[in-house]
Amino acid sequence: MFVQVSPFACLLSTVYTFGRLNHNNEIIAMRSSGLSIYEIARNALIFGLVISFAVFWVGDRFVPSSLAENQKIKVQIEQGSAKNRLKLGQAITNLSMYGLKNRLFFINRFSPETNTMEGITILEHDRHQNIVKKIIATKGVYKDGLWRFYQSITYGFDQNGQVIDEPLYLDEEIMDIPETPKIMASLRQKPEQMDIHQLEDYIWRLSKSGATGIVRNLKVDLYQRFCSPFTSIIIILLGIPFSLMMRKRATGMSAIGVSIVVGFFYYVLDAIFLAIGKSGLLMPSLAACLSHIVVLSTSLYLISKLP
Repeated sequence: MFVQVSPFACLLSTVYTFGRLNHNNEIIAMRSSGLSIYEIARNALIFGLVISFAVFWVGDRFVPSSLAENQKIKVQIEQGSAKNRLKLGQAITNLSMYGLKNRLFFINRFSPETNTMEGITILEHDRHQNIVKKIIATKGVYKDGLWRFYQSITYGFDQNGQVIDEPLYLDEEIMDIPETPKIMASLRQKPEQMDIHQLEDYIWRLSKSGATGIVRNLKVDLYQRFCSPFTSIIIILLGIPFSLMMRKRATGMSAIGVSIVVGFFYYVLDAIFLAIGKSGLLMPSLAACLSHIVVLSTSLYLISKLP
């Protein structure tokens, strides 16, 4: 709630406060004494900077864990009975994930407590995302730092997707899979439930798998986590010229109206650039910060044009 409401609260308070000062001719008095707009707004800008860092800290330290806990509670409510509630170490069903060496894993049942997998299907791709190998196994056990697959069948494919030679069947096979049970358990988290460090590690692993589209989307989300907290201070700068344009009108209602309109366009502009970035038309870093750059530039331009 704090992370989501802070920008709008900063905008509303800025528009109301400076609109009120302008309504009482106090801005004119301060400008006549030689103060610039930035000197008048110094305390508001410092406050906005503090709020921005607080939003960043809360958004990284508390929001992901809160979302994960909320998901656990929802699962408990939906399942109803206590015996079926989500517990630490409980088996994970229908696990799918991207792994290193450009592999895609589908696991029917994975138990972090016993380090075992059941109903395993692994698709290995080349750099053009063509399937070159398919591995099916009934069970996998992690022991002594290695994965052992039981009753495994390995298929090889050519560039046209046709099976090469006869499938290789083995009762037991030691697999070259770098993902440990701990890593697999962590990958069940949704990206929004990860902090920045976890998300960076997740993106690195996915980048090794060749999932370019998913990696691009996650990079946009990652850079957005760095840029979006500064919405609070940027929107304060944007609110200052609008508040001084209200003149002698009813300050309270005007402040609310201006805040809603300005906040809405800021949100729409940010959503548009994020969508463009996820489509691949903009670099992820540029897509995440472009709306903030545009609004910041507009704010500084409007302030420079104030009398």
